[in-house]
Order: sequence, then C-alpha cells, then structure tokens
Amino acid sequence: MINAVGRRKAAVARIFLTKGEGKITVNGKDYKTYFPQTHVQNNITDPFATVAAEGIYNINVNVQGGGFKGQSEAVRMGISRALVKLNEEFKKPLKEKKFLTRDSRAVERKKYGKPKARKSFQFSKR
Repeated sequence: MINAVGRRKAAVARIFLTKGEGKITVNGKDYKTYFPQTHVQNNITDPFATVAAEGIYNINVNVQGGGFKGQSEAVRMGISRALVKLNEEFKKPLKEKKFLTRDSRAVERKKYGKPKARKSFQFSKR
C-alpha cells in the first residue's frame, strides 16, 4: 500500500493506493457520487489516463476542507504523487501536465478598513 498527500487551496487529500480492479472511493463513497460533475470526475481519472494505468489500482481517498473543485485537484495531485512513488518512470509525463505541481494560490486575507481584500468603499470627493 502506497500513501500520498495532495493539497489545493484549503483542501487536503490523503491517498491510499493498492493493487486492485480500479475502484476509487472518496470519503467512503464512489468518486462518481461524491463528485457528480463530469469535468471534476476527469480531474481524478486524468493521472491514470496520462500514464495508461486505468483499472489496475484501487484508490481510497480521505479529503477535507475547501470546495469540490479544490478537493478534486487535491485528489489529482495526491494520486499523481502516489503513482510516482510506485514507478519513477511516471514522473516525466505527470510533470509535463503539471499534476505534480502544488498550486499555491489561495484566497487573500481581508484587510482592515476595506470591505474585502482589496476592494475599497465608494470614494466621494465632495
């Protein structure tokens, strides 16, 4: 069993990869029920398609924090890292698609004297 961690925004995904028949469970549910949108489901299956390893490994995922998109991208990163731990040859194709890069963009904090991070209150000259 190989485990890895993926992060994106506020989401943290712990991945447990085992030999099997290609079942992917996220927080105890099938990934298609946990992520109903197809474009978000593709985030999870993309690393396997990149290295042509569909249907060989079972994935068990625990993911917390963030929204569904951040969670799916955290899972994608974790699966990619687990595949690289499994086989070092997978690193080049996954790195080319930027699946191994931590996307560090996060929400900027709110500043005092402003309604949001950068937005200002309406300015009145007179």
